[in-house]
Amino acid sequence: MKRRSALVGSLATLAMATSARAETPVDLQLVLAVDVSRSIDEVEAELQRRGYVEALTNDRVIDAILSGEHKRIAVCYTEWAGTHYQVVVIDWTVIDSAGAARRFAEKLSEAPRTSQSWTAVGAALAHAGQRFENSGFAPKRRVIDVSGDGRTNDGPAAEIIRDRLVAQGIVVNGLPVMMNRTNFGRPPDLTLDKYYEENVIGGPGSFMIVADNFDQFGRAVRTKLVREVSDAGGPRRSTAA
Repeated sequence: MKRRSALVGSLATLAMATSARAETPVDLQLVLAVDVSRSIDEVEAELQRRGYVEALTNDRVIDAILSGEHKRIAVCYTEWAGTHYQVVVIDWTVIDSAGAARRFAEKLSEAPRTSQSWTAVGAALAHAGQRFENSGFAPKRRVIDVSGDGRTNDGPAAEIIRDRLVAQGIVVNGLPVMMNRTNFGRPPDLTLDKYYEENVIGGPGSFMIVADNFDQFGRAVRTKLVREVSDAGGPRRSTAA
């Protein structure tokens, strides 16, 4: 009986130790939620993907990562369109060196791209929020960064999901891309930045970087990632230019 109790105790201790090891401490746990709706053409999609690839390996971003207490962050890259399409392209990956960032970027550059109908910002936020559940990380901060060129026309209202996430201690940042052209016959959305500011971003220190077009996207992503990783603070709204 004593032997059995000792065995059960040892197994419990082992389980606790394994659980503790599974919670890897990181300075930031970041979901990059990227719009792949059909309003983004092939050239713009290439500029968008390249923007993330180059930003993740940028020296300023790497320096910001290595300047943190734990000197590592965890990144998950998702793509979204309508409520029917929310996909994890690269699941949680620790970035703790230039080499790790390069491997993540190479994997992202090789991943197939797609284009889907509708724009469901609320569903994208909900899907991103679920990525934090049982992820195996113990982050100092949890952030969702959502980028896109349109407002919700499918699924739940973005502000409803945003408020739920903020109540859980998750910060939502944004990167709206302003496009001065028609979108499937509709006039250009000249107030998308205001929509993101009022309905998408939220939480302590939340902010957005506005890109006037996809040519500015790479610069906007670099600026945004440095600020997110370093948690340096700044204006709630700024531009890529």
